[in-house]
Amino acid sequence: MAKKLGHLEVIDIDKRVKANKEKWHNENLCQVNGSLVRLGIFEGEFHWHKHDKEDELFFVLSGKLLLDIEGKGTLELTPHQGYTVPTGVVHRTRAKEKTVVLMVEQDTVKPKGDP
Repeated sequence: MAKKLGHLEVIDIDKRVKANKEKWHNENLCQVNGSLVRLGIFEGEFHWHKHDKEDELFFVLSGKLLLDIEGKGTLELTPHQGYTVPTGVVHRTRAKEKTVVLMVEQDTVKPKGDP
């Protein structure tokens, strides 16, 4: 049986953030049952998109995440705040400064969204 991503190892978020040089970064940290925990490092704006089969949780570790929700407006999430975008809801993420986020979503999600 293959070793599962992130199992039986320490996940060092600070080390991963410091090593990252990109303004927009998304990586899988571990898999828990049928869900992935992903690290997002955001600075700038992502495109509007939706996920046809999955909910998506955003949980801010540092910075400030602007989460635009179609028909609802913009939410501002600061450290230790989270928000779940339900299946099929059109949304986009923005960050004016470097923002570090954990995301939890099913392992079937397409990180760039469904058409």
